[in-house]
Parts: sequence; structure tokens; C-alpha cells
Amino acid sequence: MSDKRDYYEILGVGRDADASELKRVYRKLALELHPDRNPGDADAERRFKEASEAYQVLSDPEKRGLYDRFGHDGPRGSGFGGGFANVGDIFSAFGDIFGDMFGGFGGFGGFGGRRGPARGADLRTGVDLTLAEVAQGADKQVKIRRRITCKACGGSGAAAGSGRERCQQCGGRGQVMHQQGFLMIQTTCPICRGEGTIVRKPCEACKGSGLVTSEESLQVSIPAGVEDGATLRLSGRGEAAPGGGQPGNLYVNLHIAADPRFERDGADLHTVVPLSFPQAALGATVTAPTIGGDIEVSVPPGTQPGDTVNLRGKGLPRLQGRGAGDLIVHLRLVVPRSLSPEQEQALRGFAAAGGDHVEPPGERGGFWRRKRK
Repeated sequence: MSDKRDYYEILGVGRDADASELKRVYRKLALELHPDRNPGDADAERRFKEASEAYQVLSDPEKRGLYDRFGHDGPRGSGFGGGFANVGDIFSAFGDIFGDMFGGFGGFGGFGGRRGPARGADLRTGVDLTLAEVAQGADKQVKIRRRITCKACGGSGAAAGSGRERCQQCGGRGQVMHQQGFLMIQTTCPICRGEGTIVRKPCEACKGSGLVTSEESLQVSIPAGVEDGATLRLSGRGEAAPGGGQPGNLYVNLHIAADPRFERDGADLHTVVPLSFPQAALGATVTAPTIGGDIEVSVPPGTQPGDTVNLRGKGLPRLQGRGAGDLIVHLRLVVPRSLSPEQEQALRGFAAAGGDHVEPPGERGGFWRRKRK
């Protein structure tokens, strides 16, 4: 049986603690037990390593699941070595946490280092679509202005033949040390801004930034069935990053123009078709619009105002190829505002034959039922 303490006990959390609670508790313990706050205290260093090992396991869903089922032997079975060799390994593993403790200024006691290349900025643009393009999918051209790597200097920012030089202020580390009380705090070098190198003779094309502005036309493939207001992400098509870092992303916002023939509800479409009284009473074949063109719809005899006809699969395609929605045709009875003498005579004849007698809805009609109570 392992003589190690329970990881949940070490951090002082319950077994149902979520990721945010684990991080908050570990940050507090790490700040309390940090070696720079406890110089020469072997017990504090031991507890610091112990808490870091516990957090390393419990913050990883796979390792945590194995630990919950099999104890300390569980994570070992997945290749977990069990703990940290030294304090420096801890700072390497959780550099984001220790950087956050001091506003993003590296770590403690010289365990930080030159920062990596920055990430390029994200860009946004918009694309207008018709409902027909939503139904079929579309390839759209977008024009963007973005910064790309300078070809003249290859992104270094230095003029040809000069190159970049090591920063003398920080010795190429990108970080400088400051004494703050009993702590040694590491911050970004103000001269090289954390890059560790500087440019003595900047490139004329990019003025030393390593980037130049370019206007580009990109083709964006819009999948069928997208929703209005959806956003597509094109990874790496944002701005380039100085120093060869990861480029940003391009986000394309989709705007779908309204179609007066339809009202959209997800993949379903609703449309309205007018009916005359004879068509509703006798039944008829009417024309209804669809995205692909008009279609004939059979209206059964005795159709009531507000009845609908459901045309399966005549709506919009669902994303990821999961079939298509329906077209719901709403049948609207239209009463003529004026009649010809012949029409009026025929209608009066219909009324005289009992056509003006209407049966109350009785128990089938919700409104009628409510009124009778």
C-alpha cells in the first residue's frame, strides 16, 4: 500500500471539486509554500512538491479518473512518473499559473526565461448570403487587409546583412530581476520586450517590425444549412506574428438576407399560400414556393383556415449532412372584398341551400369548451 497522502487531502478539497476550485486552491498553496518565501525550509519545499504533484494529477481528467478508481497506482499505470524531480520542473509544468500570480511577469527566483514568439492578431470580416446559397452551400470571396511576414527580412526586422543582436540589458534571457521585499521578482525586459534580441539596423520595408500590410482576397467555403449570425473560423488566416510565432485566425460572420416568401425555424421553412372558399371547401391543387422553385400542393376538401400541409425534406439542409428540414405550408382563407352579380347570386343560392349553417365545435373545440364552462 502506498504511504503517500491522499491528493484531495493535500489540497484540502472535496472529491467533487471542479477544475476552477482545484486551480484556485493550488495557487493559494503554491504562493504560501513557495521556496522564495521559505528559504532553507525543507518541509515547505516538500509540501510544495507534494501539492504540485496532487494538482498535476487531479487537474488532468484522465489521471484523475484513474486515481479515483485505483488510488496512487492508477496514474502510474498510464505512464505518470509520480512527482517532480525539482522545483524548476514545477515552474516549467505550471508556468501559466505562476505567471498569473504576478500579473503575467514570469516566475520566481530565476525560473522564468525568454518569452516565446507572440501570437498574431485575430481578424474579423462578414459575408452576406441569400437563403438559396444557404440551401446549396457557397464559395464566397472576401477581401481583407492583414499583416504578413516581411519578405525583405524574412520576419527578423533587421536589414539585410545586419541580423539581430543579443540584448545586453537581460543577456538574451528576455527577463530581468527585481528585488521586492524578500522576493526576487522576474519581469519582462523593457529593452527587448522579452524577445532576448534587439535590432540595431531595422529593415526599411517593415521598419523593424518584421511585418508588412497586405491586401488579399480569400475564398471561403460556406457549408449548407448555416444559421444567420454564425461564425466560421479560418485557422491561421489572421495576421502573422512577429518573430515567427503562430498566426492569428480569421473569423467570418455570416449574415443571411431575409426572403419574403419564407420564415425560417432552424432547418424548417414556413410559407403562406392563399385559398379561396371554393378551393378550401372542394379541395384543389395550389402552387407553393420552395427554395428550388414552385411545387404543386394538394389541398384536401374541407380544409379549414390555418390548416397546414407538411412537405417533408423540402426545407433547408441540416449541418453535417443530417438530412433536411420540412416546408410547412400554411393555408390562408382569403375572403373577396367584392363579388360580381353572378358570384353573389351563386353564393346566395349556396346559403339558401343550408350552406350558411355552421356546426359549433362542441367538445372538439378548445375555445368553445372554455366558453361553456
